[in-house]
Amino acid sequence: MTSPYPDLILGFMRLSDYPDLASPTALADWIEARLDQGLDTFDHADIYGDTRCESAFGEALRARPALRQRLRVITKTDIVHARDGVVKHYRAEGGYVASAIDASLQRLAMEQIDTFLIHRPDPLMDSASVARALEDAVRAGKVARIGVSNFLPEQWRWLQANTELPLVCNQSELSLRANAALSDGTLEAHLRDNLHWLAWSPLGGGALQEGALAETLKRLQEDTGLSATALAVAWLRMIPGQPTPVLGSMKPGRIEEALAGLNAELKRTDWFALLEAARGQEVP
Repeated sequence: MTSPYPDLILGFMRLSDYPDLASPTALADWIEARLDQGLDTFDHADIYGDTRCESAFGEALRARPALRQRLRVITKTDIVHARDGVVKHYRAEGGYVASAIDASLQRLAMEQIDTFLIHRPDPLMDSASVARALEDAVRAGKVARIGVSNFLPEQWRWLQANTELPLVCNQSELSLRANAALSDGTLEAHLRDNLHWLAWSPLGGGALQEGALAETLKRLQEDTGLSATALAVAWLRMIPGQPTPVLGSMKPGRIEEALAGLNAELKRTDWFALLEAARGQEVP
């Protein structure tokens, strides 16, 4: 399976944590610096910052339009936050999805979304109408490709059964700290169904430096000269299908460490030593 994505994707969910990137010019500078590093794919969702992350990205592109031709955007919809007495819920409905695509394009100041994802499996999903909305968007040139996020195999297969367009990816949690999918058949389902894995929270939500895993990482840092971030990325990339990390950090130094991990190869025994430390037990 050949990945349609670069080896590292940069996520925008935590943009509000970086006040130094608050102005369109500063964010445009950051985007341009990443493009110059060869990183051209940026991950969004309409709920990130309650649409403000997409809007800030769009303002940066309006401030520097030449960047638009050099980059690709992934974005998602169907989660509706709780507000004004309305419970948090999902809206995987054709009309809602179609409107969300148009709204994201407007906020992002883009003419086309590279990959549009259904963000969470909706137990009330009208798969046929969602599939039609996605097909119409692809036919109109608004979206290049479609995929899902946080779906289990039978959930993505039901959506796939309703459309002739291929689902190209599933963006789901995978890291040293979230590794159950390596033992329950989920990984193999991705490979068999030709869905590339986009791994969110690839650094374990900042929990790498805890317990036995921290000790093993420290030992391997001394042996290899790689940082914990680089080791976590190298570990992830050794998994069949080479899942693509979606890095949440926007710090240039952390991005450099992740890039170092892409070019590193662990010994097989070191890969299993990290898995053992993360799980707190030997493999069976």
